[in-house]
Amino acid sequence: MKQRAKWSRPFTGLILIAVMVGQFVSAAEDPAVTRTRNQVLMLDDLYKTVIVLVTKHYVTSPAIVSAATAGKLIFAAMKEKGWHEVRLLGLTDQITNPENKPADAFEKAAKKSLLAGQTSYEEVVSEGGKQYLRMATAIPVVMPECVMCHSNFKDNKGVIGSLSYKVPLVQ
Repeated sequence: MKQRAKWSRPFTGLILIAVMVGQFVSAAEDPAVTRTRNQVLMLDDLYKTVIVLVTKHYVTSPAIVSAATAGKLIFAAMKEKGWHEVRLLGLTDQITNPENKPADAFEKAAKKSLLAGQTSYEEVVSEGGKQYLRMATAIPVVMPECVMCHSNFKDNKGVIGSLSYKVPLVQ
């Protein structure tokens, strides 16, 4: 009996370590987070494609409503319908609209990460008993029409903005 007890101690220790490590698995490995991240990436591609296409086909002068303004109207409609929240953030020191400044700790951390070269930044948060994926993605200057309204970014090849998402986890 003593032999068996000595043999089982290391095995028990390994099980205990595995359980402890399992408790510290990051939220990034949670299937709900993975599903939600994929949904956000799809939304990000959709919104950025719409903004680029609107800019390319309809924005011919700074006097015309910008694609960013149109995008904000779409974001407001999605929030009003209860789907998700999206904010357009300016990440430079030259923000013309104060409502585009990073507003909370998440957006400020995202700004720092995106300006350091990351393409996205995310956190899982709990609010009111619900879990959300907060994710911010980079926006660079991608076409000449961008500088029609943002002439100060004419030679900027880096990140100048972000889309900041708050999406309920897809269970």
